[in-house]
Amino acid sequence: MDVKEAAKLAKEYVADLFAEEGIGNVGLEEIELRADQYWYVTVGFSRPWDQGGLATITLGQKGLRRSFKVLRIDNDSGNVESVKDRILREAE
Repeated sequence: MDVKEAAKLAKEYVADLFAEEGIGNVGLEEIELRADQYWYVTVGFSRPWDQGGLATITLGQKGLRRSFKVLRIDNDSGNVESVKDRILREAE
């Protein structure tokens, strides 16, 4: 599989897996084929409860948080073998 196929598979998988949560803004963040022949793909998305309301916008706070998931995909079979959280640190 090439990089485009891995990215498409990961985004579709996340959209399907979290469909009941009403996620949106699904997008590719990072992708890497490692020596172990697995793709590690980070996909970001937002959930309805992560969106800020009018008060958040008015107060100038961050209005939209995102969740990030790292998918481990077998390069040969295309099977998604794991989905894990990717926690980002706040910029200092």
